[in-house]
Amino acid sequence: MSITVNLYYTGIHGAARKFAEEMVSGGTVAKIKAEPGNLRYDYFVPLEDPETVLLIDSWENQAAIDAHHASPMMRTIMELREKYDLRMEAERFVSDGGIPESDKKFIRSK
Repeated sequence: MSITVNLYYTGIHGAARKFAEEMVSGGTVAKIKAEPGNLRYDYFVPLEDPETVLLIDSWENQAAIDAHHASPMMRTIMELREKYDLRMEAERFVSDGGIPESDKKFIRSK
């Protein structure tokens, strides 16, 4: 089982993108990706909404998320959220073991 949280950061005048860029350039993303239990931590910009940045944040389990929330990186993240005056929406998903065989015929893999 893994847990994935989609976080939508929204600001104005490119603030969400600047936030994500500073997270990457400042090394915070690399530190988070190195945390035990982290499976994915990647930012994306929706084509329909350039003022929003999507973070796909995936962890092995709730204990790994809890450890991340207690880490020094959370203070950095919270300070940057304030700096860029961002608002957030979140969606949470728990894995169910992967893609069913019946759905795989619709996926063109690498």
